[in-house]
Order: sequence, then structure tokens, then C-alpha cells
Amino acid sequence: MNTLPDAPAHIHIVGIGGAGMSAIARVLLGCGYMVSGSDRQPNAVSDALAQDGAVVYIGHAAEQIAGAQLVLISSAVPPDNPEVLAANAIGVPVLKRREALGALTAGYDVIAVAGTHGKTTTSALITHLLIEAGLDPTYIVGGVLLNTGTNAGVGKSNWFVIEADEYDMMFLGLHPKIAVITNIEHDHPDMFATLADVLDAFRQFADHVRPDGMLVVCAEDRNASDLAHKVAKPIVFYGEWYPGDANVLDYLVQDICDTSIFSGRHNLLNADATITVAKQLGIPKEDAIKMLCSFKGVARRMELIGTTADNVAIYSDYGHHPTAIKATLDGASDRFPGQSCWAVWQPHTYSRTHLLAREFSQAFAHTDHVLITDIYAAREQPSPGPTEDDIAQMAREAGHRDARHSGSLAATADILRRETQPGDVVIIFSAGDAPTIADRLLQGE
Repeated sequence: MNTLPDAPAHIHIVGIGGAGMSAIARVLLGCGYMVSGSDRQPNAVSDALAQDGAVVYIGHAAEQIAGAQLVLISSAVPPDNPEVLAANAIGVPVLKRREALGALTAGYDVIAVAGTHGKTTTSALITHLLIEAGLDPTYIVGGVLLNTGTNAGVGKSNWFVIEADEYDMMFLGLHPKIAVITNIEHDHPDMFATLADVLDAFRQFADHVRPDGMLVVCAEDRNASDLAHKVAKPIVFYGEWYPGDANVLDYLVQDICDTSIFSGRHNLLNADATITVAKQLGIPKEDAIKMLCSFKGVARRMELIGTTADNVAIYSDYGHHPTAIKATLDGASDRFPGQSCWAVWQPHTYSRTHLLAREFSQAFAHTDHVLITDIYAAREQPSPGPTEDDIAQMAREAGHRDARHSGSLAATADILRRETQPGDVVIIFSAGDAPTIADRLLQGE
């Protein structure tokens, strides 16, 4: 079964509090479905879904799928989950996110944004632009848009903007009319053993573009550009050095570079991708740039969480790959000249930390202090490899004057409380729970 039952059927979601599954839940609610779901612990997203009509259970139990006609599961849900076992026992179909999104987007004109980095911000920018242009899209983004206050919504047009995640091959459930590829690097080593495996997955994604569709590809990223030239699809490139459209970033620098949302070249490229998509939709470049000026950003993408009583600004960023961290810090060095910057990095998964240890140790050149917390295991068990102390030592050997393993989140907060000075900037890089450090500092704990 790769189709959805008709609304108002009851659909149950295991892992409803996660970024991907919560967005699906929100679209299903907007389409008139009865939605229930479960997760290990509550969070702000699951609380918001409950307020909007979903039945949310904390913990997993077989009886919680009662009445469901379909069960959706995230990649992190094991086959022995009691709700999955119960569904299998009574013949209720169980779909993973890849199949669910394929069914959910069927019949829409899909704009899918893929890439190792930048896909959340770019899909959010495209969503914002379509809303501003009156095109009223349905959308699923991997972060909360600060303009709308949510990570998903149901529009009245036939456009569907979606962040196309390569993990667990989710993006192969899509058949986009417009597919954006921002960049391609080796990531998710628990899923892709080599860069060649990643490239093959993106090639398959490009092949899924509709016959009447097109690829929008960053010309400055070698892997993405090389891949695009091997795919038999119409291609439009973006990026400063692509002949014929080299002035796009010049426009951006003149019009929006002074706003904090677009600090850093990576964000200018994200905006350039959005403007390139807008052109394919018949929206003039100058109009698109004006529409982007009202974009407020995405939660946990260089988001200002608050300022302490001692005037220390604390930002949260989802960066958990060395290239993303480096790009954000490069932008921060231009944005906060003369201010001391603290990078707090929570390594995410053992496999990624071990594979990219050397790259991580070199990602913090444009910051004054580096605190490396304990590894956030996520879906993995501890495994041998370079430790947090090893990476800190590697960073010091590369010339960083203050890189250290800070331990637990509480211990890291204590260091920041003792050592930061008025006017300092703290950036917390985490795809896990490290943003709670900000809560500790702002609440004076």
C-alpha cells in the first residue's frame, strides 16, 4: 500500500515528535485526517500538535494504534516496536517516511530541495517566497519557519515545497517538478559507507525528476555540478561563477547582505537558489529579492535564543557537519567583528564524529574558543574511534589556542558562566539536546 486512505481516516505516527514525522502529522491534520502518534518524550512540536487536534501518547504501547487505518514510522523506529508489531498482527499497513511522503505528495507539483547542507534554509526560503507571491503552497520543512511559526502547512495551490532528505533514501519517494541540489558531501556514514554511495543516491534522486521538470543545481559545488552533467534532465545552474547569471549574488549583496539572516556566503547561495527557482515560476528577480527581505529565518539556524544578564548573546545552530559549522563561523566572523566568539559543539552520532574527526578539528578556525561536549549518540551505540578529547587535541595541534572537551551539558554551561565576558557571542552547534545549555545560562541555573 503506497497510497493514503481518504480523509478523515485515522492515521497513527510512531515518532510523531521528530522533525520529519511532526511535519507529516501537521499536513495530515490540515488535510482533514484524524491523527494520533507516539514518542519517547514530549517536546514543543508534539505539544503544538496536541493543541491542534492530534492525540499524542508519550511512550509506545500496542493499544495506542487502536482504530488506525494506517501506521507511519520514522527511520529510527525498530521493527520490534510494540505499535509496529501490533499493526502487523492485525493487518494495518505500516509505511516508512519515504513511502508516506510519496503518497502525500502525489498529484502535486513538488519543489524538492536536497543537499548535504542548506536544504532546510533553502526550502524555507522557497516556501516564504511562494507565500509572499500569493502562490499558497503546502510545505514540509525540517525546521520551524519563524515567519509562520511551524514546520509544515497546507496551502490551496498545487505547489508542494519539501525538504528532500537523503537519509534512509527518503527523497526517492518523491517525483519533483523542480529539484534543487545545493551541494553533496559524504555524510550519514551509518547509511552511506562512501562518498560514491552518496553520489549514487543523489543520482537516483535526480532521475526521479518528472519528464516535464528540471534540476536547479549549485554550480560552485563540484560534486553537485558534476552529477548534474551526467543526468538527462533540463538543468539550471545558480552561483556566482556560472556564466550568464553571475550578477545574482551582486544583487543580493547590495539588497540583503546587511541583514543578519543572510550573513555568510552559504546563505547568499541559498537565497540565490531560491531566486533561481522563482525565475522558473515567472517571478522576476527583483521582485523575488524584495520578498526575501521579509524572511525571518528558521529556528535553530543561527537563531538568537537570548542575551544573558551579563550581555552574552547566545545563538543556536543545527550545524552538525564540519562544512556547515565552518560556513556558519565564517559568516559570524564578519557579523560580529571585534567580539569574542565561543563555539559549543555537540558531536552528533559516533559514526559521523569518527569518520570526520580531522575535518571537525579544522572547522573552528574562525572562532576564539571551542567547547566540545560529550557525543550525542542519537540512534547509535558507543563505538571505538577518536574521542572528544582527541578532537580537541587535534584542533590545538592545528593551531587553535583554546579547544577543549567540556563534558556534560551542565559542565559546559558552568564553563560558559565562569569564563564568558560581556559582549561575547556563544553559538551552540547541535542536532541534539545541547540548546538546553542556553536555557541554563538564560535562567541563571
